[in-house]
Amino acid sequence: MDLVVRMFESISPAFQEVEIVERKGLGHPDTICDAIAEHACVCLCRYYLEHFGQILHHNVDKVLLCGGAARVLFGGGEILEPIEVHIAGRATQEYRGELIPVHEITVEACREWFRKHLRELDIERHIRIIPHLRPGSSDLTRVFVRGGTVPLANDTSIGAGFAPLTTLESVMLEVERHLNSPATKHAHPEIGTDIKVMGVRKGALLSLTIGCAFVARFVSDAADYDRKKDAASQLALEAARKVTDLEVAITMNAADRPDPRDEGDVFLTVTGTSAEAGDDGEAGRGNRTCGLITPYRSITLEAAAGKNPVNHVGKLYNLVASRIAVAITTEIPEVPDAACVLVSQIGRPVTDPQMVDARVAYKGSMRPEAIRGLVSEMVRSELKRLHELRDALIEEAVPVY
Repeated sequence: MDLVVRMFESISPAFQEVEIVERKGLGHPDTICDAIAEHACVCLCRYYLEHFGQILHHNVDKVLLCGGAARVLFGGGEILEPIEVHIAGRATQEYRGELIPVHEITVEACREWFRKHLRELDIERHIRIIPHLRPGSSDLTRVFVRGGTVPLANDTSIGAGFAPLTTLESVMLEVERHLNSPATKHAHPEIGTDIKVMGVRKGALLSLTIGCAFVARFVSDAADYDRKKDAASQLALEAARKVTDLEVAITMNAADRPDPRDEGDVFLTVTGTSAEAGDDGEAGRGNRTCGLITPYRSITLEAAAGKNPVNHVGKLYNLVASRIAVAITTEIPEVPDAACVLVSQIGRPVTDPQMVDARVAYKGSMRPEAIRGLVSEMVRSELKRLHELRDALIEEAVPVY
């Protein structure tokens, strides 16, 4: 492993004049694709472990959501054409003479996720799931098997992470998660799950543009829509206030042009997500493993969700890079910010990347050589714990989108 530790005065966008961050919420079509890809991966892992005592080769990270069609009006509406979900990938379908129902497992995993998270969808009528799973290629399957106790990387890829979050990044997560929390949904059932937040910080002003779907059956007319949109904006502001004292300006559903005579142009849906008619989705187009889209940070374009947690570095290295950065900033007071980029090489042990580039913001009296030594130890320590990360992913204890 070639390990480089570089030092800078500052690497965080928090110290720049302008910062831009995006968060696609739970019911956004792209996030839906990531979520069902990951849950399908988890369900396959659990089946393999239960029946064979080991995770077999698989990756189900290619998901396309084709939006349906709907007729919406205040107080209700109907779905005219269902949402179609196409999930493609590679999965071991036979092992030691036993056939494995990978299509059935995958379809039920998708349905299970929809039932749990998108309460307004009728699974039988509103969703059509089409699996496209094939066995993996012989070369990649052999790479997966021959790794033994230390898996071999199944790809040449890049992982990137950083810590800590800036104020704007923390606000973005808090606002979307609060609006999509069970408590908020119980008190405000009109707020749908399809929520996207775009955050812009200029100096000390945070401007949040929020796209928030509303569920039509809980909104009686245009005046009621305006009242409930104002209430949702206030909830978002209260959530932001938990994180920062900076000035926060919120614009919700900026494209709205309500008409008191009918629905007008407002973000009104039957099911709470634009996937019912207004938008399509694809795995890997949304949040990175940090839960955000951060153009001012080191990021990759990997679709981490759905990749196997054993040897797919496209998932593992993005997550472990963030863990390395968190460890550095937590355990070394002289380093307030850190970022990490790892490069894998196919066929090489996952614990031994081709390159690790750790960048740290250095402030304090500790000698640079001492910091480099500590950072090197942390990198090696986190890489040795990849098996713990695998187990946490199977428990769905680590978010990847």
